[in-house]
Amino acid sequence: MPNQTDAATPPDLFSWEFAADPYPAYAWLRRHEPVRWTRLPSGVEAWLVTEYADAKQALADQRLSKNPVHHAESVHAKGKTGIPGERSANLMTHLLNIDPPDHTRLRRLVSRAFTPRTVAAFAPRVQELTDRLIDNFAGKGTADLIHDFAFPLPIYTICDLLGVPAEDQDGFRDWAGMMIRHGGGPRGGVARSVKQIRNYLAELIHRKRQEPGDDLISGLISASDHGEHLTENEAAAMCFVLLFAGFETTINLIGNGMYALIRHPRQRALLSDAIGRGDNAVLSTAVEELLRYDGPVEIATWRYATSALTLGGQKIATGDPVLVVLAAADRDPTRFDQPDLLDLTRRDNPHLGFGHGIHYCIGAPLARLEGQIALTTLLTRLPDLELAAAPEDLRWRGGLIMRGLRELPVSFTHA
Repeated sequence: MPNQTDAATPPDLFSWEFAADPYPAYAWLRRHEPVRWTRLPSGVEAWLVTEYADAKQALADQRLSKNPVHHAESVHAKGKTGIPGERSANLMTHLLNIDPPDHTRLRRLVSRAFTPRTVAAFAPRVQELTDRLIDNFAGKGTADLIHDFAFPLPIYTICDLLGVPAEDQDGFRDWAGMMIRHGGGPRGGVARSVKQIRNYLAELIHRKRQEPGDDLISGLISASDHGEHLTENEAAAMCFVLLFAGFETTINLIGNGMYALIRHPRQRALLSDAIGRGDNAVLSTAVEELLRYDGPVEIATWRYATSALTLGGQKIATGDPVLVVLAAADRDPTRFDQPDLLDLTRRDNPHLGFGHGIHYCIGAPLARLEGQIALTTLLTRLPDLELAAAPEDLRWRGGLIMRGLRELPVSFTHA
């Protein structure tokens, strides 16, 4: 059990006020307790890691397992540390919660289907979806950028990428909406949505095995390495984690990114000018800075110590859970110059927004592509877009892992 002594009054973590702006609390933790034993809202206790150097070490340390079987606490506690509703063995074997050598094999197989070329070739479809969604509200003069744009764009994108037929995509959107709305609260509806998605994916994978197409599921089924293939359960788990982790990450990248640009008009004008000149270098650094400044993933998924280790001067016992706070690490002044300043031209920017090490987000290229296209198109087509609510009235979704707005009301000149 860790030492609870403290040199100052600790911040109030996980309140609604904290959710709106966690960065002052994270600054306090970095100064006073950069590796801190904390009771979470679920009742589970874990180490929070907030300094950049410690975070980077923890993300790459293979003594910190992703498999919840290593959690020292009870089965009841273990049930609170994963994706809601994923307790079925059919969904447990995915890249977020397995270790080498199984992780190495699965990632190698998945990488053969999820290539940079596959993602790059998807750009015209992402642009088409982006324009179609903006067309739906451009003539109204107002919109909720989360509900009307940031939420449906990645859902339809991932559905197209996976090969979900067009007639089934609205059902996927409804299931995903349930997961988003209640991800940090009651888990019954989430579990039902997960079950519906799981059953649908199992059926779809079975059909794709019989009639493969030009899509990611067919690619996952056919991918092989030294004669090894993904099992149907492994393919379903991979599709599920792409859906669960991928679409919410992109929602928050677009939502948090546009909110930051609205709040920083000079930086927004700089980016708009670069887009007008076709300066893709500034667009690229801008997206990386938005990922660092207020990224879509606040805390990396759970890790568990498989042996005793020291992290940030604290002794971590075998079985202790460890949570790396990416949002805190990416505002660490020992690594980033003026970290609380949004600088879209920042070049020295090795942020941890997509993780680090062997568990670095495999879907990062797709999220970056969607973010670049979404922000570019919004700034081009709705150049006078502005916030239609007071910042203090905006609500942030509750939850431990992701950071994102529930809504982002905006107004603009009718197009």
